[in-house]
Amino acid sequence: MLPKALEDVISALGALPGVGPRTAERYAYYLFRSNPNVSKTIADSLKILHSGVKNCPKTFALINSDEEFSPLYSDPSRDKTSVLVVEEPLDIYAIENTKQYQGTYHVLGGAVSPIDGITPDQLHIKELVSRVKADSVKEVIIATNPSVEGESTALLLQKLLSEKYPDLKITRLARGLPLGVDLSYADQITLSAALSNRTSL
Repeated sequence: MLPKALEDVISALGALPGVGPRTAERYAYYLFRSNPNVSKTIADSLKILHSGVKNCPKTFALINSDEEFSPLYSDPSRDKTSVLVVEEPLDIYAIENTKQYQGTYHVLGGAVSPIDGITPDQLHIKELVSRVKADSVKEVIIATNPSVEGESTALLLQKLLSEKYPDLKITRLARGLPLGVDLSYADQITLSAALSNRTSL
C-alpha cells in the first residue's frame, strides 16, 4: 500500500540491529517529511563509509583509510609495553574517555562463542600473541565484556599468553558495584564480582 521508494527505505532501515518494523517506518517517514538535505547527508556519508574506514593492521582499531596505523598506536607518547584488549573497536573510546590509560589497544573482533559459530581462530588472538614479543609488552590488560563469552575469551587469552610468556603481567579490569547503586538493587553476578574483587581500605 505504501509507495515502493518508501517501502525500500523501511526495508533497508529494518535491517539495522535493534530497529523493528514500526521503528523503521517512523524513521523512513521522518526522513521523507524532513528537509531533503538530511537524507542526502546520510546517503553521502554511507557511500564513503567502506572506502573511508579500515582496520589498523597492528591494533585492529578503526582508522581513516589514508592512515597507516592507529594514532593510539603510532603516537610516541603511548606506552607500547602496555596493551589493553577489547572485543570491539568502539570499546576503545569508552576507555579513552576516562583519560586514565596511556598504553595501546588490541581489538579481538568479538568473543569466543560456539553457539554463534565464533571460534578462537576467527579472532585476532594470534596477532596479539605476536605483538607481545614484537613490542616487548610487559602487561596485557584484558577488558572483554562481563558476559559468559567475554569470560571464556579472557580465560583463553590468559592461558595462551601465560604459557608462551611466563613473565608477562596479565590483568583483568576490576568488576563490581558501580557508584551510586544500593546493594538491594545489585544483581547476583555484580555482587559476586564485587566480593571477589574487594580491596583493602
